[in-house]
Order: sequence, then structure tokens, then C-alpha cells
Amino acid sequence: MEVKVRINGVDHKAQAQLLAGTLWVHANGRTFTMDAGTGRKSRKKAGAGGSSDTVMSPMPGKVTKILVQAGAEVKAGQAVLVMEAMKMEYTLKSDIAGTVENISCVVGEQVALGKALVKIKPSAE
Repeated sequence: MEVKVRINGVDHKAQAQLLAGTLWVHANGRTFTMDAGTGRKSRKKAGAGGSSDTVMSPMPGKVTKILVQAGAEVKAGQAVLVMEAMKMEYTLKSDIAGTVENISCVVGEQVALGKALVKIKPSAE
């Protein structure tokens, strides 16, 4: 479903879906979740924000493009993978700068919610 969300005082159109008690909202290339039972924000998110060294699937979907290779250097916020879910295309980004350590999926693969897709070794700064 399409919903309107307000981020930093600005309204945006977003896609939302309720899966297994979790409300998933995708807005401006970021994914946010909320426990539908408690109304509390959860820390599940993928593709942007946070400081995770692993890019995870924010929802069940199909991997359509892998934009990096193992051993490649990535910057924080760099797109690493594209997937389709809920009839939308989502670009998942690295949260941190570093080196791609492992890619745990292939193009065309159906992936489950929360699957680790790309592991990044943080750069030593």
C-alpha cells in the first residue's frame, strides 16, 4: 500500500507492507520497520542508515542486480545491490566504508526477510 510519511518535517510518499507482525515502510531509498503489535520502532533496517557491516534483505524479494564484487572497496552509502519486492525496485546501500568480503546471493535468487546479502569488512580508519 502507498502511505504518506513525514521525515524531518517533509512529507513523502512511501510503500508499506505488513509482514509477520512487522510494518515495513520504504521511503527515499531507506527501509524502516515497526512492530505492529507494540507500535515501537525496531532496529531492523537494511540498505541505508545504521552502522551494520552486513547488507540484509529488508523483506522477501528477488535480487535483480549485484553492483559490487568480492574484494571491491565501497563507500558508506554506496549502492551494492538491487532487489524487487512488493512490485517495487529497491537499491540496498552499504552502511559503512570498507571492502566487500562476501556476497551471499546471486542475481535471480528469491531471498527471505533478513537474509544477509553482502558482508563488508570495515575500513581501518
